[in-house]
Amino acid sequence: MVFPGQGLQGEEFPLQGRGNFFIVWGVLLQGMKVGIRLKNSIGKTLGFLSHDIGIDLGTANTLVFAKDRGIIMNEPSVVAIYTNSKKVRAVGLEAKKMLGRTPANIMAIRPMKDGVIADFEITEAMLRYFINKASRTMKFIPPRVVIAVPSGITEVERRAVKESAIHAGARDVLLLQEPMAAAIGVGLPIDEPAASMIVDIGGGTTEVAILSLNGVVFSQSIRIGGDAIDNSIIAYIKKMYNLIIGERTAEEIKIRIGSAAKLENELEMAIKGRDAIIGLPRTIKISSVEIREALREAVSGIVEVIKIALEKCPPELSSDLVDRGIILAGGGSMIRKLDRAISESTGLPVIVADDPLFAVANGTGTVLQDLGLWLSED
Repeated sequence: MVFPGQGLQGEEFPLQGRGNFFIVWGVLLQGMKVGIRLKNSIGKTLGFLSHDIGIDLGTANTLVFAKDRGIIMNEPSVVAIYTNSKKVRAVGLEAKKMLGRTPANIMAIRPMKDGVIADFEITEAMLRYFINKASRTMKFIPPRVVIAVPSGITEVERRAVKESAIHAGARDVLLLQEPMAAAIGVGLPIDEPAASMIVDIGGGTTEVAILSLNGVVFSQSIRIGGDAIDNSIIAYIKKMYNLIIGERTAEEIKIRIGSAAKLENELEMAIKGRDAIIGLPRTIKISSVEIREALREAVSGIVEVIKIALEKCPPELSSDLVDRGIILAGGGSMIRKLDRAISESTGLPVIVADDPLFAVANGTGTVLQDLGLWLSED
């Protein structure tokens, strides 16, 4: 080993050479310190100049939160592509209008399935669209991005989301568990030494988590969400009426007359579809009682995963939930009387959060305020 003041073979430098060596050594060390300070300074400057954004990358909808501006986008997670070239034709709202209505040379698809990426290239194109649209005024500085992901995804799936975001133009990417984001977004006191329970019912998954002291005590994810509920309605209508309906019609039925428990005044609506036997268009009337039956299996699955989480909760934290109850978030929580159905099954108070559809996106927005700290701990 060569020490300061020695040559390659261990012989000592002359006094003049030794002095020059230490001068050079000192200059190098000083240069390294300056470089580190410069790097940190550049990072902070870029942080101030770039438009950091939070993305709730959902199966049904993608919401984008821009720092200091709030939620700036809420569009369907749909991409329309040309079938031959695979080039993107439209993204978001424009692409959703094409679902089930495209000619042979265009295909409208959902690149997210059950809360995770089903098509990497299309997801990357969708992310690029949202990132570019959000950073329109600062395109020369790539943004830092917070993306909410289901708690149950694998490490491979986490890496896929991160890489897709970086390829789409992100400078740094922080992945935040959806239940944590939802809890932060609805304002739960997750930093206290007491239990808070959140149930986030999204398009592809239902996320259940018990949180305390800024951490997840227990979490469980089940692949039942808005899409599964829509499919249940489609299957029920076909079975009972031999009528084939599409996803958009099923979603409209869910929103207009869907319920998880008995209503004081039951609802009805007329729906149109294609007769499965003769192949001609037909119109029928359905009631909220029928749709409640169609939703029964999906609602039971959500209740069951909540019960599993409660059984796994430590006794001291369980006592907190008797008073604090369960908070519902996500678009699925807006189904009529779902809170009552869960409360009757668990014996706990259940509250639907204010703006449940925006809970996860608002949580990513809160994280953006201290993004440097979160990235350092990631």
